[in-house]
Amino acid sequence: MSSSLFDRIRPYRDREVPAVVQRLVESDDLVQAMIHVQYPLAQRYLEKPLTRFVRYRIEKNLRGIQTVEEFQQRMRRFLEGTIEKSITEFTFAGQEHLQASVPYVFISNHRDITLDSALLNYALVQAGLDTAEIAIGDNLLTNPLISDLLRLNKSFVVNRSVTGVKAKYQALTELSHYINQASAEGRSIWIAQREGRAKDGFDITDPAILKMLHLWPRKQGVSFADTMARLNLVPVSISYEYDPCDGLKAAELQARAEADYVKRDGEDVESILRGIALPKGRVHIEIGAPLQERYADSEALARALDAQIIKNYRVFPPALLAIEHLLNLGKAMQSLRDDSMARLQAVAQQAGEALSGVDSQELARQAADFSSRLAHYPAQLQRYMLEMYANPLLNKYDYASN
Repeated sequence: MSSSLFDRIRPYRDREVPAVVQRLVESDDLVQAMIHVQYPLAQRYLEKPLTRFVRYRIEKNLRGIQTVEEFQQRMRRFLEGTIEKSITEFTFAGQEHLQASVPYVFISNHRDITLDSALLNYALVQAGLDTAEIAIGDNLLTNPLISDLLRLNKSFVVNRSVTGVKAKYQALTELSHYINQASAEGRSIWIAQREGRAKDGFDITDPAILKMLHLWPRKQGVSFADTMARLNLVPVSISYEYDPCDGLKAAELQARAEADYVKRDGEDVESILRGIALPKGRVHIEIGAPLQERYADSEALARALDAQIIKNYRVFPPALLAIEHLLNLGKAMQSLRDDSMARLQAVAQQAGEALSGVDSQELARQAADFSSRLAHYPAQLQRYMLEMYANPLLNKYDYASN
């Protein structure tokens, strides 16, 4: 890959690592972020000693890093700490579908800004495979600290903020060129199935993502089917029992429903920190089978990706509990049509049967925890939260029914 061809969007290279690491060591923002993540309940009088301690730990952990691989190895320890502290059980499956010598383009549902790809890469390493490069939106690069951390961690930039038809086309073509060339050079890629996180729980692949992948090869006369076959697309399902950002997402959904939504400064950083630090319950990653069929168009391919992503999504009890809450809410407010009520009842029955092996006391405890979680938020947000948790289960039901 040319030394300057993709400088605007590529991850950092090894020769750039020492200077970036030095910036991180000197960053006051990193110290404060680490305190927020690791000591969220610390009292203000502990701020100064914690600052000194955390800065010392950062310097110790980053000292001597010269390459991207070394940085990722150190960050793996941090991720293991995150798993230990905030995830009840982390599991992954499907790695038997992958071969060490083959580069893949992993296309997954998207819940958490940084953890989705980080946990997938962790699973890949545990399976003896190389990590994937990560597609990130340029909205995350407005914060220099986040930009440095992500680009050190093999992230490349999706320029979503460009305006004008020509500029957007050029940015998408450059992105397509980068991904196709990275794949040709043996590097795997992770990209979300649609722009941004699925805040409503609908994991539906946007065909525009697949069309973007074909933009550059199309200019070289390569067909859509041949391009997708070369990229070795792999659907990935990421399932969180609890979403640490569910309240933030519900507030955004409500704001979008009522008016034009404008993201406030620091909102992405807050979501990243909450996603890392707060409890998530169980988390499961299911790596699907690489798509072997030839697909002539993006719509057919999107449906094939969705079929695996939705089928392999692991449903946890909060999804069933959310449906039960929606049923009760609909009955009380008489706000559901008969067909909607019947659909919710059918899904609740199927999910109840699937969870029949779960200890009744454990289910009762989870029901109480879920109700308590909802009670922390105003009533107008609770409906959005319930739908957020229920929709993945409803999607599984709809796909199984069709």
